[in-house]
Amino acid sequence: MNKKMDLLASAPVPRALLAMGIPTMAGMLINAVYNLADAYFVGGLGTSQMAAISVVFPLSQVIVGLGLLFGNGAASSISRLLGHGEHETADKTASTALYGSISVGAVIIILTLIFLRPVLTLLGTTESIMPYAAPYAGICVASSVFSIFNVTMNNIATSEGSAKTTMGVLLTGAVLNMILDPVFIYTLNLGVAGAAEATALSRFVSSLLYLGYILRGKSAFSFSIKKCCFSKEIMSEIMKIGIPTLIFQLLTSLSITLINIQSKKYGDSVIAGMGAATRIIAMGSLMIFGFIKGFQPVAGYSYGAKNFARLRESVRISIVWSTLFCLLSGCAAALFPSAIISLFTKGDREMIEAGRSALRANGLSFILFGFYTVCSSLFLALGKAKEGFLLGACRQGICFIPVIFILPLLFGKTGIFLAQPAADVLSASIAVLMVRRLHRDLAVEQAVSQ
Repeated sequence: MNKKMDLLASAPVPRALLAMGIPTMAGMLINAVYNLADAYFVGGLGTSQMAAISVVFPLSQVIVGLGLLFGNGAASSISRLLGHGEHETADKTASTALYGSISVGAVIIILTLIFLRPVLTLLGTTESIMPYAAPYAGICVASSVFSIFNVTMNNIATSEGSAKTTMGVLLTGAVLNMILDPVFIYTLNLGVAGAAEATALSRFVSSLLYLGYILRGKSAFSFSIKKCCFSKEIMSEIMKIGIPTLIFQLLTSLSITLINIQSKKYGDSVIAGMGAATRIIAMGSLMIFGFIKGFQPVAGYSYGAKNFARLRESVRISIVWSTLFCLLSGCAAALFPSAIISLFTKGDREMIEAGRSALRANGLSFILFGFYTVCSSLFLALGKAKEGFLLGACRQGICFIPVIFILPLLFGKTGIFLAQPAADVLSASIAVLMVRRLHRDLAVEQAVSQ
């Protein structure tokens, strides 16, 4: 526990960010790779099958958002509580988040399974896609209870400085999924359902690893139902960060769904192409989110301890590093889009063309993603939920929703490809304005605390 606190409190900022961020980034990278592995192996079955996993993707993200609701909300609170030295309250917060996420998640999963086909229709599923989407979605949704548990524990473990544990769990689940995918899909001839079963088994194994982490006393927290405390104080701290995080996740799912609905009129190939491009960009996004999971506890602890110099240094370094990464990965996507998209189809030219156009446009605008994400996460790490919610809702909501309706009307299919890049530019512009104001507010707060 002391080593973890020393890392957050006094280690050189670059070292703390790397120690906290790189393990989570590596885990997120592997997680993204096995998402792509699903698409790669399913793409070999046909365009409609590839489109099926594309329309189901946002549904899975909504359910996983419940884990983020409790996990990310608790993580932000825990980091600040540890900074204040309130270890007992942090312990209660961790237990409340874990058991709360599982309970709420179970109810949502049951309701989703009852109304599965109507939900899939709302997500943009066509008649030709439904035979593949329904079985795949049923298995994915049912096994999401493990995902909710895993996501909650990911955040709690990272908030206490156990980023290596998070990386190990994510790595194990991802490698197992990549091994099982071809076996279940092709060797056992289970098709699209086989991809879902491979994912479900991998999620279960990851949950077992986290259970071992808890039962062997490796965590700084002792999780117990008796320690669950749904008091106004604890729940308000969890929810003021957790609800904006959940809304961000819902908006991400909504944006993918709107893309699928707009693409629906152009056929399964366009849906599949957009789905492949989305997963590829998501690979870079998850890397940034992994790094941010290391940045947030450092920023939150520094703010809680009133160490403003350390806070500013962590923000500056994080923006520089994340922007460099986005520049390199975004340029790679923009320069080689056809070769990348071709990996996810047996030769559907229409799918390749749609995916190529989307990937090139999104790759160029992805350069702004690191700066935007550090800024939006900073507000949440500091407990400034209102500002964090507003900025975080821009990229997939406030800015995206208008353009996904307007641009296709003006430019047809090309408008669909340009919607996310347009939202990226608008969101980054808003981030600049909000961070300038935050800088002034922190200067005043620092002066008062001295």
